[in-house]
Amino acid sequence: MRYLGLDLGTKTIGLAISDKTGLIASSYEVLRHDNNPNDCLDELKSIVESLNVEALVLGLPKNMNNTLGERAEATLEFKEFLESNIDIPIYLEDERLTTKSAEAILIKGDTSRKKRKKVIDKVAATIILQSFLDQRRK
Repeated sequence: MRYLGLDLGTKTIGLAISDKTGLIASSYEVLRHDNNPNDCLDELKSIVESLNVEALVLGLPKNMNNTLGERAEATLEFKEFLESNIDIPIYLEDERLTTKSAEAILIKGDTSRKKRKKVIDKVAATIILQSFLDQRRK
């Protein structure tokens, strides 16, 4: 089963794709939007269709105390929007600290600050998706 991981941000959506067996996540791309992720719907649908994606995994940014804040509420609204426009399952995956982990990985790889800013969202999406895949395998 092929999954597409999404890391929803205020201006971007980081994407990661799994292999066909659903074991390994890889960075895919970053979609840019103007504070309205719904603007990316056509592009997202096209990616889902062209890559034969069977399910989406959307990162849910919970607070450290497990409560839902403003970003989590926006993510849940985006999930509802996707469910009404894309006819595949959408799973939520806790994404606490994924951006920090992604930044640490990029710094360790000696990625420049300018380049990190361009790719951090898709690296975070990869961490979200890989975490989901690992849990499903258990």
